[in-house]
Amino acid sequence: MSQSSDPLREIARLAADLGPALVPAGHNELLRSITAAAKELFDAAACSMAVLDEEADELVFHVASGEGAEEVEGLRVPMGQGIAGWVVTSGQPIAIEDVTHDPRFAVDVAESTGYVPRSILAMPLETDRAVIGVIEVLDRRSQRDRDMELLALFARQAALAIENSRVFTDLGRALFASLERSADEDLGETLRSVAAGAPKPGSDLADLAAQFHRLALLGDDERTAATRLVGEFIDYLEAKRRPR
Repeated sequence: MSQSSDPLREIARLAADLGPALVPAGHNELLRSITAAAKELFDAAACSMAVLDEEADELVFHVASGEGAEEVEGLRVPMGQGIAGWVVTSGQPIAIEDVTHDPRFAVDVAESTGYVPRSILAMPLETDRAVIGVIEVLDRRSQRDRDMELLALFARQAALAIENSRVFTDLGRALFASLERSADEDLGETLRSVAAGAPKPGSDLADLAAQFHRLALLGDDERTAATRLVGEFIDYLEAKRRPR
C-alpha cells in the first residue's frame, strides 16, 4: 500500500489540517486563568469550576484557585448533591450569604477539602445545547450590585472553552470511526458514510472532515486557505456572542 493511500496517514494529515481551526488553545490553562481572575475580581477566598460527567452522573471539579484548591481539583460529587449539583440540575444561578442556613449545602464535601465557606455565588456553565457545569465563588469580601452579571461573563467564557474542547474530541471519534471502516475504501467516501449514519455532533464533524479531505486532494494552498477561513469564521461567531 502506498503512503498516499494509507488510511492511517490520511487520517493523521486530516487531523493536522482540521486541528488549527478547531482545537482549543491551552484548554486547562484557560479554565485555570478564568477561576484565578474571578477569585481576584471578587476578592474571594476561592473559586472553582466543575464539569458534568454525564456517564457517571457526577460533577468533576477540574480547576480551582484559592483556599482548598489542591483538595478540590479532581473531586467528584454526585449530580444531585450540594449547591453545585442544584445549580447544574436546575440551570439557575444562586447567591447564598450564609450556607449554614441552606439545606442544599453539602457540608461533608466542603469539610473533605479542608475549607468550609460561609457564602457562595454559583453560576451554571451553559452552551446553546445544555448546562455542562458550574463555576463557584466562595466567600467574596466585597459585594457589587452586578456580581451575578459579572460571574455570568466568566461562566460564558468557560463554557465556550469546554465546548470547543469537546468538539475537538468528537472530531477525533469521527476520524477513528472512519479509520476502522476505510481499509479498503476511499477515505472521503467513508467519512461521508459516517456522517450519514452517526448521531450529532459526530455526523456534522465527519461531514466537515470529508469536505477538508476534498480540499486536501486539491492542494496545500487550498487546504491552508480553507483552514484559515474556518478559523476566522469561528472568531466572528464568538465575537457576535460576546455581551456588549
